[in-house]
Amino acid sequence: MAPEQPAKAKTSKAAPKTVAEFTILPVTLPQLSGLPEHCNDAKHYVYIKPHAPSIPTITDERSLFIANIPVDATESNIRALFADQLGGSRVERVDFDSSIPAQPMHKRWKSDKADKQDGTQRGKKRKRDEEALVAEGVVEDEDSALPSIWPGELRRSGSGAVVVFVDKSSARGALKEVQKAVKEGRIIHWKSGDAALGVERYRSHNALTYPAASVLQASLNAYLTQFNALEIMRNKHRKHARSVPDEDGFITVTRGGRAGPARIEDAEKKKAELEERKKKNAVKDDFYRFQNREKRKEVEMGLRRRFEEDRKRVEKMREGRGRVRPER
Repeated sequence: MAPEQPAKAKTSKAAPKTVAEFTILPVTLPQLSGLPEHCNDAKHYVYIKPHAPSIPTITDERSLFIANIPVDATESNIRALFADQLGGSRVERVDFDSSIPAQPMHKRWKSDKADKQDGTQRGKKRKRDEEALVAEGVVEDEDSALPSIWPGELRRSGSGAVVVFVDKSSARGALKEVQKAVKEGRIIHWKSGDAALGVERYRSHNALTYPAASVLQASLNAYLTQFNALEIMRNKHRKHARSVPDEDGFITVTRGGRAGPARIEDAEKKKAELEERKKKNAVKDDFYRFQNREKRKEVEMGLRRRFEEDRKRVEKMREGRGRVRPER
């Protein structure tokens, strides 16, 4: 009986370094509490290539596209990744896909200091702002919105990001450093973002779901302050619309009590100005040369017609009187 041969140890295939136009960069994820030991030093593969969208922009030459970013990716840890471990390239900004849950888009309603200083730009902008504020309902911003119940943002699995660098050389240097790190097999560590992961995330969510009374009171005070200021501006706008006619001479009728009688003199003055403007902008009868010729021809024909009528009337009067005999 032949002796049994020892089984050959299975050799794991090395991960590819490139696929299509992407360079595959493995990053080591930080250890999370509550996970078993074999999950330590888990690898996450990030795909990087030069940004080439279907619709070109002015920042394409100095930006990189990153696919399959970690779920806790933020602008700060991506900046740290390139600054500390990938050549020190300077990042201008990072554009992400939508987060989970999506961040609420708050309506902006705050007085602009620049408009107060510059009176020339204030008129048009203030009119637009008043119309928008009257049309909209409740105004919310970061101060008046309810507190967040999730610690930080999370990205969808497989999401992408566009990293825009300060110049073209920084983008090229960052891509070369990524390719060099992949070729050398360098270990790249991923730094956790602001969002907690694992069990800690749900513990924080449970704590944030029941905020303190002082936090809710501050949010409520900010909300009511902005709502009252908005109501005052709405009332001013309605009062102005009730008392001042528009460019066509009409007065806006709004719901609610009237602040005072409409100014009839202003309405009549506006109407007279409108008629004068229409008369001034109307096409004149003698604007073209043929109109002058037609007008002269009509005057001449009218004179001839009246002359013939007068001549016939004189002849008829002579026939009725008969022949005149001189006295002897």
